[in-house]
Amino acid sequence: MAFDYKKEYKEFYMPPKTPTIVYVPPINYIAVRGKGNPNDEDGEYKAAIGLLYGIAFTLKMSYKGSYKIDGYFEYVVPPLEGLWWQTGNDKIDYSHKENFEWISIIRLPDFIKQKDFEWAKSEATKKKKIDFSKVEFFSYQEGQCVQCMHTGSYDNEPETIAQMENFAESNGYRIDKDLNRYHHEIYLSDPRKCNADKLKTVIRLPIVKD
Repeated sequence: MAFDYKKEYKEFYMPPKTPTIVYVPPINYIAVRGKGNPNDEDGEYKAAIGLLYGIAFTLKMSYKGSYKIDGYFEYVVPPLEGLWWQTGNDKIDYSHKENFEWISIIRLPDFIKQKDFEWAKSEATKKKKIDFSKVEFFSYQEGQCVQCMHTGSYDNEPETIAQMENFAESNGYRIDKDLNRYHHEIYLSDPRKCNADKLKTVIRLPIVKD
C-alpha cells in the first residue's frame, strides 16, 4: 500500500478542531511563489497549482521510467499547502485578497533530493511543453507552532485564528512576526467538489515564547 503522509503524520495533517501546540521539523517542498487573489480565474495562483502538480506527479511516477531515485517507495502525493502574507500587515486582511503574497507548496518525501527535483523539472518541461522555471526546491524549518483544524469557508478563518492566538497567549507564547515564518495552510478538501461550509483546512501559525 502506498505511503500516505496524512495517515502516517496525523499530528500535522489531522489536528483537532481546538488549538494545539506542535513542533514541525524541517521539510522539503516543491514551491511556486506569487502574488494576487487566489480566486482569480486567470491569476498566478491557479497557474502555480498546475505547475506544482506537474512536478509532483513526475516524481511520483518516476519509478516507471529509466530514472531511478535512491530510496524510492510508492507514496500518495501530499495535499496542497500554502504560506501566506501581506506586506505591511501583521494580520491577513481577507477583504483585500488582491494584496496576498504566497508560496504555494507540496511536500516532498525525504528521499527526494535536489538532483531528483532538477531531473523532474527537466523531464516535465520536455514531456508537457510547459515552462516550469518558476518551480523551486524549497526547504522550510517551521519549528514551534500553534495549529488547528478549520472547518468552513476560507473567509471565516479569522474566527479560528483568534482562538489560536488566544490559546497561544494563554500558554505563554505569542505569534511570531518574523518575515521568514508564515501563516501556513494545508488544504484537505477540494473547493471544486466540496461545499464551502464543509471545507477542511489545517491552519498553522508560528509562535515564540513570550
